Amino acid sequence: MRTLNDIRSTFLGYFEKQGHAVVDSSPLVPRNDPTLMFANSGMVQFKNLFTGVETRDYQRATTAQKCVRAGGKHNDLDNVGYTARHHTFFEMLGNFSFGDYFKADAIAFAWELITKDFGIPKDKLYVTVYHTDDEAAEIWKKVAGLSDDRIIRIGTSDNFWMMGPTGPCGPCTEIFYDHGEAFWGGPPGSPEEDGDRFIEIWNIVFMQNEQFEDGSMTPLDMQSIDTGMGIERVAALMQGTNDNYATDLMRNLIEASAHATSTDPDGPGKTHHRVIADHLRSTSFLIADGVMPSKDGRGYVLRRIMRRAMRHAHLLGAQDPLMHRLVPALVQQMGAAYPELGQAQALIEETLRAEETRFRTTLDRGLKLLDDALDDLPADAALPGETAFKLYDTFGFPLDLTQDALREKGRDVDTDGFDQAMAAQKATARAAWSGTGETADAQLWFDIADAHGATDFLGYDTEQAEGQILALVKDGASVQEATAGDEVMVVLNQTPFYAESGGQVGDSGSIKTDTGVLDVTDCKKQADVFIHIAKLRDGTISVGQGAELSVDHQRRSTIRANHSATHLLHEALRNALGEHVAQRGSLNAPDRLRFDFSHNAALTAAELRKVERQVNDFIRQNTTVETRIMTPDDARAIGAQALFGEKYGDEVRVVSMGRADTGKGADGQTYSLELCGGTHVRQTGDIGMFVTLGDSASSAGVRRIEALTGDAALAYLSEQDARLTQVAGQLKAQPADVADRVKALMDERKTLQNEVAQLRKDLAMSGGAAASPAVGDVNGTSFQAQVLQGVTGKDLPSIIDEMKAQMGSGAVLLIAESGGKVAVAAGVTADKTATLSAVDLVKAAVAEMGGKGGGGRPDMAQGGAKDVAGADAAIAAARKVLEA
Repeated sequence: MRTLNDIRSTFLGYFEKQGHAVVDSSPLVPRNDPTLMFANSGMVQFKNLFTGVETRDYQRATTAQKCVRAGGKHNDLDNVGYTARHHTFFEMLGNFSFGDYFKADAIAFAWELITKDFGIPKDKLYVTVYHTDDEAAEIWKKVAGLSDDRIIRIGTSDNFWMMGPTGPCGPCTEIFYDHGEAFWGGPPGSPEEDGDRFIEIWNIVFMQNEQFEDGSMTPLDMQSIDTGMGIERVAALMQGTNDNYATDLMRNLIEASAHATSTDPDGPGKTHHRVIADHLRSTSFLIADGVMPSKDGRGYVLRRIMRRAMRHAHLLGAQDPLMHRLVPALVQQMGAAYPELGQAQALIEETLRAEETRFRTTLDRGLKLLDDALDDLPADAALPGETAFKLYDTFGFPLDLTQDALREKGRDVDTDGFDQAMAAQKATARAAWSGTGETADAQLWFDIADAHGATDFLGYDTEQAEGQILALVKDGASVQEATAGDEVMVVLNQTPFYAESGGQVGDSGSIKTDTGVLDVTDCKKQADVFIHIAKLRDGTISVGQGAELSVDHQRRSTIRANHSATHLLHEALRNALGEHVAQRGSLNAPDRLRFDFSHNAALTAAELRKVERQVNDFIRQNTTVETRIMTPDDARAIGAQALFGEKYGDEVRVVSMGRADTGKGADGQTYSLELCGGTHVRQTGDIGMFVTLGDSASSAGVRRIEALTGDAALAYLSEQDARLTQVAGQLKAQPADVADRVKALMDERKTLQNEVAQLRKDLAMSGGAAASPAVGDVNGTSFQAQVLQGVTGKDLPSIIDEMKAQMGSGAVLLIAESGGKVAVAAGVTADKTATLSAVDLVKAAVAEMGGKGGGGRPDMAQGGAKDVAGADAAIAAARKVLEA
């Protein structure tokens, strides 16, 4: 049996023999398309090659691209688990030509691979072509010997691909496999085409035209090929089934789920196992590519998928978190083809475990609310949108999870009502994806890159250099000259300025020509072009001039010290907290550093001290910071840490620092070893010192540490020391004794507070603190009322209890004034509470002193007032309550 892994390697091997470069799958988070939430096809990473704004050192490529369709306009989530071929994660095998071969070779390659290398019977295959594409039809007849009835002409957009309303486009040809009469369905283009008999397995796009806004279409100068073959579908037919979930890879994951839950993989819980198997792949790959669960954007889609799988695990009877226990099975199946899975395994497991633990605390309550709501509805009624929104807002149930639960009960959800409830609360958790935020004028920088090539970066070795101005951009357009006061973006053939990347901010400095001086405030990068953001201080500058380039040395020095410190910090955190710690973001600025990392709990003071101490130990070690150029595979082989989700080229910079018996590096003696393109200190001692400012939450499952190095750290510690010295002087103690002295003062303060409270009570009981004491019998009830000075409201209940004990029977009203605050309290002995309430006494008294309300029990009540001048009236009002 051809396994899925066999099919993948055969496909890539075949096209490699045909002169194609085998290109690694791009991350699931697209880097070059702000319109996509996730990579959903193999062509995404090659988009700029097809449009001609980017070139690479190959014209033929082949990939096994990981894809996710679970958000935005490409969303298969609702159908996953219920159909034979819907997935949130899938692999798309593809071969691509960028202005090289075209229709004849693309068709020949596909036919040879499918029928010879894969051995799929020719009589089981049908093809479609766009209805006007006679050329493709003739090629199919020639290459495959297909008759006209096996070449189906389609006149719809199903067989005409467009990148957008305008831009590259062209006809498609698709290959279908006939699973036989045992399955219902008809060939493509027929009324029964949506059945399970005829399944598309390969699509070839002939990118040959360009569409314009006026509707006209002209041939492209560079005609290209974009293909896609769904590996799951081909694996199914080659393994004798039309069900993707019956393939070896998916079956192994399903059986892992069944084993972990002690249930039958093909029994009543069959759908649950299929959902879990599919969602295990998508969630694991998304986490490995740097996506973490959150309340919006990509992180929210990840959380939806995770929680959907977790609900199905719950329905299987899993009492404890399940998903993280299945990760090893996935790594075993797919880790060889996608090594990022194994590298991120600890993080994936920890993220899944933590999310499922959190979700399980609300799952039972949410499902009970859903069941209760259904019990109150007619049998055929849809769940009200407000109820669905409550599940979402209170329990974290996405709408599609509620729909999934109701689907099993044959119910619908009032989605309009849900939308209205969402809008009313201005919820943002499911806001439409707004893109990656990349600049809209990328085409301009690609044009500059095509005209002049990539900028040569010299900044690893120098902070000063000479260069030539190749382009000036002002207000989004290229210009030839700039004058004093102009804000421009400058492109040079080479530069020592570091462009913002990997958390390190861009450099600042100056650019000087014979005719003008530019102040550079920032540097960014687009299409391998370094963009110097600057303002012309005086004179003029023009394209073609030579220039002296100077980086602000002091600023760069502090930035690189902070950057090197983050590497040491990363390793110290892994040592202190565990191997699951991975970088989730950073900021290396001139004044501070910030480091985000995967961890699900706040650091204790001891952990933070341990991390800080270890970083400083390696700073003092003062070892040389070494940088080597290696292939990504070689770097990972010696233990280098990579930032998951980053796209690395054929060569990477590997930065090592510190000597320790950690097993990293070729000699196993390197402390920190990371892939990094930033600038760093030459010796760890150049960092000076390292001081943490604290640890906080950045997002779900991500912590943040902010810290200082060098002079900034020294200034911070000096300031803290000055404050301590000042406090010690005020306490008349040595700095080392401040903590003990403060504790003694706090203990003394507490003792004095207790003594004062007791004195106030004694004073009140003796009448010494009272003004206008009133004692007497009212309507057969002994009544005592006093106005107390210097007594606080919190002292009144205990005073009243003692007065009630002395009285034996009766009622008490106390009005206390202290520090401008007026408090009222009343008490009634137990034998009187049946006919008299302390609450009534307090309310009557408070009203006479500008207060409102008051409350408590019949035997004890309290309230607040504004003006003690109304005390006599308040006492009189209380007497009236007694008289009544």
